[in-house]
Amino acid sequence: MLEGIEVLTHSSIKIEKEKTIYFDPFQISQNFKDADYIFITHEHYDHFSPEDIMKIINNDTKIIMPESMKKNDDLYNFENNEIIFVEPNKEYVIDDLKFETVPSYNIGKPFHPKNNNWVGYIVTIDNYRYYIAGDTDITEENLNISCDVAFLPIGGKYTMDYTEASKLANTIKPKIAIPTHYGNIVGKSKDGMSFAKLLDESIEYKIYIMWYLHFKWYKI
Repeated sequence: MLEGIEVLTHSSIKIEKEKTIYFDPFQISQNFKDADYIFITHEHYDHFSPEDIMKIINNDTKIIMPESMKKNDDLYNFENNEIIFVEPNKEYVIDDLKFETVPSYNIGKPFHPKNNNWVGYIVTIDNYRYYIAGDTDITEENLNISCDVAFLPIGGKYTMDYTEASKLANTIKPKIAIPTHYGNIVGKSKDGMSFAKLLDESIEYKIYIMWYLHFKWYKI
């Protein structure tokens, strides 16, 4: 399930199978120009970064983003590419790629209002369901998700913290839970391990984001 998967930094995720798929590309290290599909969850700079998209886009890349971003001024950068606008609570098929959209929003915080119609995605690849949550709290919608792998934000302030994210994971019970959205803009680098320790024993975890311990970098 995890072959070809990377969390590059923050919430930037790359899935490289038959096709190469990016989610919220951010702080991309070089010009790869290898994306078949780019999924954007919402328009904040650390999730929709035109500068980073330009490093991975090519003439055939398709970009998927919320309908609410349709008037974003930065879209002129990608006028030669196909852009697919999506709404929450829908199912889509693009080429052979099947995915669903899940509302992604805050409860009791002002940063990601529900009425912005921003989204997370459940993408089906090789019969496995990958849930990329975007910036969200625990919501009525994501409590009912069925997935094999869950990428969950844990940094707090703008999203769930690691305690809340573990509660969501223990409720929906993916086979594997992967923490994101910490150790960079928000959240401590050690939060990934704190999240892992709270998971039900039936849930495996994978930590991609580096964390600091005893003056050395470790990657789990």
